[in-house]
Amino acid sequence: MFPELNLPRAPLRISKSGQQYLIWDEWRKKQVVLTPEEWVRQHVLHHLVNDLNYPSTRIAVEMQIEVNGLKRRCDALVFDENGIPQMLIECKEPDVELSSEVVQQIAQYNAKLNTRWLLISNGIQHCMLHIDAISGTFTMHQQILSFNEIL
Repeated sequence: MFPELNLPRAPLRISKSGQQYLIWDEWRKKQVVLTPEEWVRQHVLHHLVNDLNYPSTRIAVEMQIEVNGLKRRCDALVFDENGIPQMLIECKEPDVELSSEVVQQIAQYNAKLNTRWLLISNGIQHCMLHIDAISGTFTMHQQILSFNEIL
């Protein structure tokens, strides 16, 4: 039904209601419609927690922010022990290219949040960007870094 991803298999709880597949989201504590983007998001989040030591309690999903006067929802945010956002996560469907438009979108969201890290994934490709607060320059990483590496 959903494609294999370039991520470890996640222990997902999937059910079906009528013609629609649902997935239990541990972070939102509810079932949500299992779209291709949600498939990627759940795998990314489980990989962060299960393999890279991100504390589950420091991740917020679909947090609402305001960008240019419009209400938007960022896919996920990772916070430090003081509740300060450290990483903004943007997930796309597997067939969506991680293009400059995707980077532009996450950069707009981050203009409000000022995180030091951006993670973009379509489940096949992953890109982490570290933002140098002083120079405003980016350093790109082709792999997803552990929680200790981003702090």
